[in-house]
This record gives sequence, C-alpha cells and structure tokens, in this order.
Amino acid sequence: MSKLTIIATAAMGIESIVADEVRSLGYECTVDNGKVTFEADELAVCRANLWLRTADRIKLKIGEFKATTFEELFEQTKTLPWADYIPVHAEFPVIGKSVKSQLFSVSDCQAIVKKAVVESLKQHYRVSWFEETGPLYRIEVALHKDIATLTIDTSGAGLHKRGYRVAQGEAPLKETLAAALIQLTNWTPDRPFVDPFCGSGTIPIEAALIGQNIAPGFNRDFVSEQWEWIGKHKWERAREEAEDVANYDQPLDISGFDINHRMVQVAKENALEAGLGDLITFKQMQAKDFTTKKQYGVIVGNPPYGERLGERKEVEKMYKEMGKTFAALDTWSVYILTANKEFEKYYGKPATKRRKLFNGFIETHYYQYWGLRPPKKC
Repeated sequence: MSKLTIIATAAMGIESIVADEVRSLGYECTVDNGKVTFEADELAVCRANLWLRTADRIKLKIGEFKATTFEELFEQTKTLPWADYIPVHAEFPVIGKSVKSQLFSVSDCQAIVKKAVVESLKQHYRVSWFEETGPLYRIEVALHKDIATLTIDTSGAGLHKRGYRVAQGEAPLKETLAAALIQLTNWTPDRPFVDPFCGSGTIPIEAALIGQNIAPGFNRDFVSEQWEWIGKHKWERAREEAEDVANYDQPLDISGFDINHRMVQVAKENALEAGLGDLITFKQMQAKDFTTKKQYGVIVGNPPYGERLGERKEVEKMYKEMGKTFAALDTWSVYILTANKEFEKYYGKPATKRRKLFNGFIETHYYQYWGLRPPKKC
C-alpha cells in the first residue's frame, strides 16, 4: 500500500508533545486541536503504537468531506476505498460523534456509514453477506461543523493501557498524561526523580520507562497486529527496533512516596508488573517529611486538588507545608499539577511557568518551578 494518512489523537494541551514524539520517529506532521496528522507507511502504524507515550490512539484516516444530509454522508462514504483496508471476513463496527453539525443524530450517522461501507465492500468482493468473524476494524465517523472524517482505529485498547496496572486508586492519572508531565520537565536519567504523591505509581513508572528508553507499548497487544495487509513481519521489525534501543543498563534514581500504605503496596506491584520493580523506590511518607542531600533533582507531583468542600482546608494546609519543605531544595525543580487555582498563593511562591492541561475533563494547571541548573560536564 502507498502512503497512509495516520492520526495520533491527543488530549487537549499536549498535542505539541505528541508532535515532538512523531517527529522523533522520523515523520513530518501537522498539529490540530486534539490530533497530530502525518503520512507514512505500514511500519509507521506499528512504530507509532509502540512508541507514542502521550497519544491516546493511532487511527487511519480513510476520507474527509462535507456532509449536511444523510444522502451526502452515504454516497461519499461509499466511494471511499474500504476494500483496500477491510478484508472480506473482517468485523467492522461503526462508532461516531457529532459536534456543531446538521447531522446531529450519532446513531443515524453510524447506521448510514455502516450501510455505505457494506455496499462498497459488496461491490468489491461480490458477496451479499458479511459474517464479520475475522479481525476487528473499528470505523469512526466524526462530524465537526458539517465535515465528516472517517477513520479506522489501529490501537484497540487506548494507548494509556500499557499493561502494567494491576491495581489503582480512586482517581488514577492516565499513563499518557503522566508521560507528558515528565516530558515537560528538565529531567534527565542521570538526575534524581521524586513523586511525593505517587498513588499507584504511574508517574515514577513512566519516568523509568523514559529513563531507560523503553517503548511504552512493548508489553501489550494492538488490534492491527491481526491485519494481514500490515503483516506480522512489520510488527516483529518494530518490536526488534524497540528492543535494540532500550537501555536496560541505564542506572536510575527514582522514588515515589504516598501517605497511604495500601497505595504504596499497589505502586510496588505495578512496578513489578512493568519489570521495573528493582529500579524504583516506593515508601510511605508525607510530602512535608521529604528531605535529601542530593542535588539537581526533579519533583513531579499530582497532589489532591481539594475540590470537595470538606477537603479544601486540609489541602490548602498541605500546599503550604509542601512549599516550605521544597523551598530548602534550591537546586531542585518542582512540577505540580492541580486544579486548585490558588495553588501559588498557598505554596508561597509564583511559578516560573504555568501550562494549562486537562486531567480527564478537569481543567488543571501545571505549575513549574525551575531550580538551579546543574554545572556543565567537562
């Protein structure tokens, strides 16, 4: 197959990070709200799924056109080259969404697209019925301001599902967002790294994967591994590439603390599942009790936001204590994600930089406090 149009979907606010990851794989790309688009071959589908730490999904763009009537949606969907992607025995359900479009009934749009794809495949394969017992090709029709975009999902489970989370807390941070938080810091693998609110261990585990250059998707499966037109040999090649560049000998100094003993145990179990149990130190401890003689480290934390009325005073007190504790670490850089808009006030210091990010549907800010730069190595 010639060039494919590939879309890496992303949470609002981290599209530029996804774009940097795509470029690091060697592909030029364009950035839009919630997505990064690039053209490449079948091998890029494998590489993108294995390597993009901060993307949500990898999709194939099959077509895009204006549609204000069901007839337009049907006829233009039918003309797309579905048989180039979907084999005769495939399962091909249709999901959909519609925003600010005249065709606002998602269920009707899904039905129309399904019918159009069936008609297109009927003409190509010269059959009247599809058993749909083979590999999965999940189609999505996304309407935005009357523009319909038709895609096929290549990932299966979302890319945040790395496969190492055996247990979690009440409000776990997505692995993709955790990776983004780390990549927005000045941390390098030769410096200490601490998460004082580690919960189930997601941030320290993602830091370890980054520190040893381990592909985040290396230990999981993807739906497109069953697609014959991509081929198992391309997936094998992509996995061999990932294995070749992993730096398992890179020493790391990564720690995670949490006030909850049960979560510390969960974090340890998750790290073991990821194969990183020996690389990360987890300990039950409050953030205010953290002390160290190490220099030029990085702290990344996602503390409680204090959104519930009864928790607010307690959280504000915690922010104050945190500010006093971290003030003594003048060579350390501190990065805190919270939805509390008065965080700087309670922390006792304005941030060097702020960045708006979304933790699920919660609008948050990433408060960045830059420490002294490490001396240059000779």
